Amino acid sequence: MHATIQVNKELRTIDLSRPLDISIPLTDGSKNPLAWYLDKPVIEPVRVDNWVGQVSEGASVNFNTIRFNPHAHGTHTEGVGHISKEFHSVQESLQQFFFTAEVISVTPENFGEDLVVPSAQLKGLLQGKNPEAVIVRTLPNTSAKKSKNYSHTNWPYLHENAAKLLRELSVKHLLIDLPSVDKEKDDGKLLAHKAFWDYPKNPRLDATITEFIYVPNHIGDGSYILNLQTANFVNDATPSRPVLYKLL
Repeated sequence: MHATIQVNKELRTIDLSRPLDISIPLTDGSKNPLAWYLDKPVIEPVRVDNWVGQVSEGASVNFNTIRFNPHAHGTHTEGVGHISKEFHSVQESLQQFFFTAEVISVTPENFGEDLVVPSAQLKGLLQGKNPEAVIVRTLPNTSAKKSKNYSHTNWPYLHENAAKLLRELSVKHLLIDLPSVDKEKDDGKLLAHKAFWDYPKNPRLDATITEFIYVPNHIGDGSYILNLQTANFVNDATPSRPVLYKLL
């Protein structure tokens, strides 16, 4: 199935039968990614008296309870409510779900004792393009990202100026394959979050950050259409499933 869409005043086609999923599934096992010092998520059947919500245990249905944290356990999308005093549900930031997107692969650079994604590298890779969404794949890119425990690892992060650049380019949706766009332990500065959302000066309520994605190597850098699917949680963040479609 194909669909025709307008991209920069030009009609383009996408093949809806070939989605490119860049989310990480949430699982009950050890293959789930972790961050922020939490244990793995738990998916288990409800138990009431002698009844167990599992068909293999004699129930008529499987009836599981899931305990997880969207920030710590997999692909999630967040809005400015993640860092604001005022409550803003991430759903306020997403009134549309299809966006022009650019996939870029970056190599974090040394910055003191850290590794950062600098603004100059982003600017060079985007080559003057102004997509609605930017998807950042960090290098090296291995499947270990899908099950890594990131706690206490001081992962690479986005430099404040890089986040500011994306804001100045009017990028509304930033996606990255790390637990956070910011440094793991930064004493609550959250410089990249604040720069991207322009908080608290002029909060961008219609902008989102999606973290903990995984962009397989067979997906090349370039232009796509992004379908940013989210669970309808009234919360600062929600589990999400970003899906790309290649422009034909």
